[in-house]
Amino acid sequence: MSDPTTAGPGAGAAAPDAIVIGAGPGGLAAAAALARRGLRPLVVERAERLGASWRGHYDRLHLHTTRRLSALPGLPIPRAYGRWVGRDDVVRYLEQYAEYHGLDIATGIEVHRVERSDTTGWELPATGGRVLTSPVVVVATGHNHTPYVPDWPGRDAFRGDLVHASRYRDPAPYKGRDVLVVGAGNTGAEIAVDLADGGAARVRLAVRTAPHILRRSTLGWPAQASGIICRRLPTRLVDRAASYVERLAVPDLTEFGLPRPRTGLYTRVREGAIPVQDVGLIAAVRAGRVEPVAGVEGFADGKVRLADGGEIEPEAVIAATGYRRGLEPLVGHLGVLDERGRPVVHGARTPLGAPGLYFTGFTNPISGMFREMAIDARRIARSVARAAR
Repeated sequence: MSDPTTAGPGAGAAAPDAIVIGAGPGGLAAAAALARRGLRPLVVERAERLGASWRGHYDRLHLHTTRRLSALPGLPIPRAYGRWVGRDDVVRYLEQYAEYHGLDIATGIEVHRVERSDTTGWELPATGGRVLTSPVVVVATGHNHTPYVPDWPGRDAFRGDLVHASRYRDPAPYKGRDVLVVGAGNTGAEIAVDLADGGAARVRLAVRTAPHILRRSTLGWPAQASGIICRRLPTRLVDRAASYVERLAVPDLTEFGLPRPRTGLYTRVREGAIPVQDVGLIAAVRAGRVEPVAGVEGFADGKVRLADGGEIEPEAVIAATGYRRGLEPLVGHLGVLDERGRPVVHGARTPLGAPGLYFTGFTNPISGMFREMAIDARRIARSVARAAR
């Protein structure tokens, strides 16, 4: 571990060649790739341990991408962790990864802002009055940075439990209770199944837009592999092929309140909606253990109002309503974000007018986030090494 107070001129040690903000998989991959190019990166992490986001996920979570296609640069994921790596093993792998590559990581340090510097490239004011400096900054604070709960009318007056999915760990607190999960993405679908398996009295899943559902693996062929192939094909072609595959592999759930989407699968991916990987949702819906209902419009008189005009009275609501990138305080003043708060570039490209500033881990590709972060890491390292020469 490093003392980040030394990462600046006049502090008794040379500034690092690059500062990586965030010690999750994207940040660790970028740091390792930079180190393999002979550069000296420093990783700063606001939490007390690396991989903080993964440590906070719910117990049931597994990667929806295969072990072989999810490894970060320079170190395979151990075969003992299985094909679909669980949360605890992901954390264990990240720890092993940092140790294997000898990464310099400073934990408990939060960078408040990324500022241009005429002399050092970039200055990063951080906790404790520190100012870190480096010619290169890699922002890897994560796709799931800031939990988002819609400002539903009447939300604050709801008498039951209302939590974001980021606070959900296991179904034990909900045993015997009536629970509504809001959001039919992968997180919401998996939590709903977990609740049904864990003894909740009733589980409903609020669905605003019907998701595409895929088998995680069909005859041994992972959906991720198809996603990798699809990224190089025309959207209309993928939409047609995916529709055929879905009808063969996934039963029609319309009678259970979950109709097939009207928009093509890859069209939806282009819009930012990743298909739901089936880890029990189809069976749970067909068995009536998870009941799809309309999206949430608001709260009133202790009830939840739905988009179809119905009202329900759950004892608890779990909002699987996504996250915001939370990049505005850090880099919003640099003009490097789009209207939705996402970096305008990622990987090897740097924003116009911000040389030496890189972003990784802010996309959610159909080919797998770990895989794309590994690709980004290599490209970033190659770009930085080329600029250094």
